[in-house]
Formats: sequence, C-alpha cells, structure tokens
Amino acid sequence: MGNTVWKEYLDEIPPVIRAGCEAPEMERLRRVGMNCGCEYTSFPLFRKLKTHYSRFDHSLGAALLVWRFTGDPAQSLAALFHDIATPCFAHVVDFMRGDYMVQESTEEKTREIIVGSEAIRRLLREQGLSPDDVADYHLYPVADNDPPRLSADRLEYTLGNLLNFGRRGRDRLRFLLDDLTPGTAEDGNAELVFRTPACALDCGRGALEMGRIYVSDEDRFAMQTLAELLRNAVCDGVITMDDLWMDEPFVIRKLQEAPVYAERWEHFRAFRTIVRGRPGGIVVHAKKRYIDPLVLGEGRLSAVSAPFVSDVRAFLDESQEEPLSGET
Repeated sequence: MGNTVWKEYLDEIPPVIRAGCEAPEMERLRRVGMNCGCEYTSFPLFRKLKTHYSRFDHSLGAALLVWRFTGDPAQSLAALFHDIATPCFAHVVDFMRGDYMVQESTEEKTREIIVGSEAIRRLLREQGLSPDDVADYHLYPVADNDPPRLSADRLEYTLGNLLNFGRRGRDRLRFLLDDLTPGTAEDGNAELVFRTPACALDCGRGALEMGRIYVSDEDRFAMQTLAELLRNAVCDGVITMDDLWMDEPFVIRKLQEAPVYAERWEHFRAFRTIVRGRPGGIVVHAKKRYIDPLVLGEGRLSAVSAPFVSDVRAFLDESQEEPLSGET
C-alpha cells in the first residue's frame, strides 16, 4: 500500500488505519502528487525523482508515525485524513487564491469531506469516534504543531522527500526514527524528541535541504505558472474549480482536450531552465519551512548547535525578490 517509506515507520498497517485508507476519498489522493505539479515539468531537479510520491503516501506515513508514538486511533485517523481535502496540484491552489505564504486555504473542506463519506462515518462509528475527533489534526500536537517544532506531518514529508530526491537512504531513515521518543515541549505539549544531538542535527539539516527545494526558483516559478494556467482555464470554462477536487489525470485530460490549453500544458511541461533577472520575469514568494527539533535533556537543536543556527539564518535570509523566467 503506497510506494514511499511506510515500512520504515511500522512493520504492519494497523487495521483501523487500513480501513481509513480504503475510503474512496482517500484513494483519490493516490493521484494527487506531493510536489505540487513541479514533477510534470522538465526541470532536472524534479525529473530525477525516484517515484510518484503522492498525498496518499504522505497521509498514510503521517498516520503510521502518530500510531507508532501514541497508539491512539483518533490522533492517527486525524493524521490520515489531514490532507483529504487537498486539491489537484496541492498548494498551487493556494497560489491561485493568494494564500501561498500560509498555505492553509485548502484545509477548509476537510470536515465536509469526512462527514460526507459513508466509509469514514462507518469507521468512526466502529471506533466510537465523531467527525470532530478526526477533522482537525491541529488538535493533536504529535500530529501537527506550530513550526518549527517537529510533528509527524513535518517529519513524514521531510523523510519521504529525502528518500524520493535521493538525499538519504532507507537505513538512515530507520536510524533517525529509532532515535526518536515521545517527549514534552517547552509549553507542556507533547512533541517527538531526539535522544541524540547528532540525529537531531541530521534531521534539521535534512529539513533545510528539502526546504531549499520547496522554495527553489524552479519550484516557485512552476507553481505560480501552473496557478495562472489553471486560473485562466477556469475563467475560460475549460475546467471548473470543482474539477480541482477530482484528481490530476482527470484535470490534465480536460486541459488536453482543449487545443489552446493542450499547447499551454505542454509548454509548462517543457520548462527545463530558470533565468533570473530577465525583464518581464515574475517575482514569486513562497513559505519557507524548516524544523528545529528537541534534543532530550538539552532543549532545541538551535540551543546546542551554532552551525545549525547559521544554516537556518542563511536559509531564511535567501532572497525571493529576483524576477524569474522559464526556458524550454
């Protein structure tokens, strides 16, 4: 089930999580990618991806991590369903709506989809749970918390992408996971904690490696360009906003059925190089993500590692003001 790293999280998928995965609303996420449409371009950064890493893979992984450290059905299902409302091309829709610095506008449908799913309602009844128990994973700090803390959500997409981009191997991911233990943050909330500074540093630096990819010139240009393509397609009646909550093959097929948009889609797919500073280029800002994990008995990694602090500062100081143009 899935093709990412879930076997590194748990040997077997617990029955309650497996049942949640079988809901049609979750199955749709197999055809929604984690890389927000960038994987359809010809930028070398994304063409070398090892597999199709989907929102389903990520959601399953987050749920398994929560189960591994809590064993709690409500928290695990909340993690499993946290991306159930993710549209095609994911955060590209945030760019369409001008929410690219927060990237939370697509979460508003989560409870609606859960309540509207017969399969999920049946599972919740069997577990003695209500939709409110699983519709907001922000309620459970192991599943989600305020950045730059470590949560199962952030941990999963960091590890999943490190593997998919070839930055870490499976053995290293298992080693990092085995170093984690349930702990408590400064405010008394639950948080996953590394036992050793070395593993915390590897995780923190790995998150920075991925953070640079998430806000790379290629990523920002591709997401903004695809957002404009989709916005225009909606305005021209080629697709509807509701279509974006189908799946990516469906939307791509509708674009390809309209000659003008078939050409525009192929042009988007052909982008392979970014040129900075060219007149007429677009300036695109995007949310910067990093993790400052806790080290058992020592506090945040930023309190014990000056090199990590320097790395974070350099990342946050990187400018996003230069105009970008794409070439095929």
